[in-house]
Order: sequence, then C-alpha cells, then structure tokens
Amino acid sequence: MTRLPRRLLGVVGASALLGAGLVLNPLPPALGAARAADDCTPGIIGRIPGPPAAFDLLEADPMEPGPRGSGVIVAVVDSGIDITRPQLAEAVIGGVSLINDGERPDGFGDPNGHGTAIAGIIGARAAAGSGVVGLAPEAQLLSVRVFRGSDEQSQKDGVGPDAVRIAEGIRYATAHGARVITVAMSDDVETAELRSAVEEATAAGALVVASAGNRATTTNQIDSTRYPAAYPGVLSVTAVNAIGLPTTDSIHGDHIDVAAPGQDVLTTATGAGDCRYAVEAPSTSFATGYAAAAAALIVEEHPGETPEQWAYRLKATADRPQADRSDTERGWGMIRPFDAIALLPASDTRGPASPFMENAGSAIIPPAVHLTVGDTPRPREAATTIAVIGGSALLAVLTMLGLGTRILRRRREAAAAR
Repeated sequence: MTRLPRRLLGVVGASALLGAGLVLNPLPPALGAARAADDCTPGIIGRIPGPPAAFDLLEADPMEPGPRGSGVIVAVVDSGIDITRPQLAEAVIGGVSLINDGERPDGFGDPNGHGTAIAGIIGARAAAGSGVVGLAPEAQLLSVRVFRGSDEQSQKDGVGPDAVRIAEGIRYATAHGARVITVAMSDDVETAELRSAVEEATAAGALVVASAGNRATTTNQIDSTRYPAAYPGVLSVTAVNAIGLPTTDSIHGDHIDVAAPGQDVLTTATGAGDCRYAVEAPSTSFATGYAAAAAALIVEEHPGETPEQWAYRLKATADRPQADRSDTERGWGMIRPFDAIALLPASDTRGPASPFMENAGSAIIPPAVHLTVGDTPRPREAATTIAVIGGSALLAVLTMLGLGTRILRRRREAAAAR
C-alpha cells in the first residue's frame, strides 16, 4: 500500500493559525493511503475502475438520466484545482489564486492536491478508462486558491490556511456567481471576517457547504463547534465510514447538519491519475465535497429557491435513526440527493423546521408500488407511477358512481310508470 508523497501531504496535525486551530482537512498519512499501486504519485497516470463506492451509500448514480448540476457554478475554496487532469479540464471555468507563491494567478494549479481531490468528487467528467466521475458531472467549477499547504514551512511563508483569506475567497466566489461554495476546512475559533463573508454569500443566494471537522487534523481534538460550518446559513457536513456509520475520526457536536460518505473515496489526484483516498478512515473534506455536489443537483432542479431551502431539502430527507431529531454524530443523517430533489414541501413532515412554510415540515414523494422484483425506480419514475395508479383508482371510483346513478335513475323511471 503506497502513501501520497510528503510534499503533497504536508505536516499533519499540529498546524494551526496563530494557535486558533484553523486547519484544512487534507490527506494525513492515516487518511490518505491509496490502494492503486502508484496511481496517486505525480507523473504516473493510473486508472482505477469505478463507479465510486460513495454512490451506493448516496443511492445516486449521476450517469443515469436526471439532474447533473448543469449550469450551476460551484466554487472550491481550497488549495487550487489541477486543470491538467482530463476529468477536470472542461469542468473548471475560472478562478483565482489569493496567495503569492509562484503558482498560476488563476488558481489552475494545486501542488497540495486537496482542492483537486474535492473538485473531482464534485464535478469530474467521465474519461476513457477512468472510474472517476463527480456526483454533479456537469457542474461548472470555480477554483479559488487560498492556501498552499498546512505544513510548518507554508505557515512560516504566509501561505498556510488563514481565516481572513478564506473569507476573501468566499467573497470572490460570491462575486463571480457561485451558487454553491465549498469550504472543506474548519476552525474552532470564529472570526468576524469569516462570519461576514458567509452572511454576504447567503444574502446573495449562495449556499456555503463546510466541513464540521476532523479529529486527526486539528490541535483541538475535543468535540466542539467549528467554523464556518456553525455559522447560520451554512450546511455543516460530517463524514461517515464505508458502511455509512459515524466514527470518532470526525469532530462531533450540535453544529453538524448532515453526513455524507468520507471513506474510500475515488477521485482525481494532482499531477497523476485516479486515486482512492481515506481508505483507512473517513475524512470530512470528502464528505463536504459530496454534500456540495448534492446541493448543485438541487440548485439545478430548484433554481428559484433560497440557500436555506436547498439545505432544508438535504436535511429533511436525510436517512436517520429517529425522524424527529438530529444527533451530534450525524446531524439529520446521511444525505439522499435524489430524495431531496423530489421533496414536496407540505405541513406534515417530521424533522427540521421548514423554511417553506410556517410551523411546518415537508413531505417527500412516497415510494411507488413495485411489480417487478429488483426494479427500483428513481424519484421521478416513482412520482409517475403514483400518478398513474392514483388516476386509475379515481377513474374506477367515478365509473362505479356513474353506474350506480344510472341504476337508480332506471328504478325511479320504472316506479313512475306503474
């Protein structure tokens, strides 16, 4: 089993922003192991069969008919995006580097690898021989490069994670039309600049999707609130393992909104081919990528709704042990992107408070009746089946009523003739 080169990983765990605890959720040795021979090594273009294992947990397949994130701009506020990857070359539409480290000023480079991995999860296009494909494979990606690495040298050079620079990145994404802003980083101390940037993004109609925190990549390993995840209007995402269960690898707390897959993630690697990250333990960075992609699908289908309503769809339809409450390990549960898209706002759903109506939740389209074993329709197909069955039942009732009326009329006519 190979590991990512150290120059891609940086120094893990002890890095912090002036003691504040702001760290990225990158690829530490325990999380970044890849089972793909040398496929993750820069210069070696290896290919790994797909589809990504996360699709089974999400009950989603972006290669089937349905929304694919078309026309939705998703910003990746991170370490940049390597546009030399064939799966990403057509996905990235623009960007900027907010650090001066000798790399491209447009953000189209990523020595670290973290941003490229997140970008692949969200919007990788299908490529010959590769199993890597994003959950929103027609989304338009915006590369907003805000750090080079979390290692000591990067911190010393002023190109490490920085709350003010992340806030600047969120503002750049907002100003350039992003509807979904992905921040796969966390801080245990809130910052006025970061809060303000999130408020501006939300007011402009963008949903910020942020990591709820990893235990292995922070100086503060106690379960506690993380930012920007905990700010109002942000969708806070934690990770579950390969079978959909929470683990102690993630920071837990009341700030968590939803969970998404974060282990054994197949995605793009900087300067290389395909890579399976987080094989040994889940990472909330990757979960954040999947939640951002799910949000892009919702935005495509419901462009006139607000960021709060998009986030509500994911929370209300998430799979959870108890319908009436969230918990500190998974929030409202594992996201179900296509259930969220099919949500019909109503007044009788158990779960989070609904922004669609006063004192109400929402109702999801009920499952269809299946006549063929193993034939599971998508939400749109389920809705069609229900409509057909409902229409047939109504027609039968009307027919019986009509027949009864004719019989009663004939009896009255016969009685009158006597």
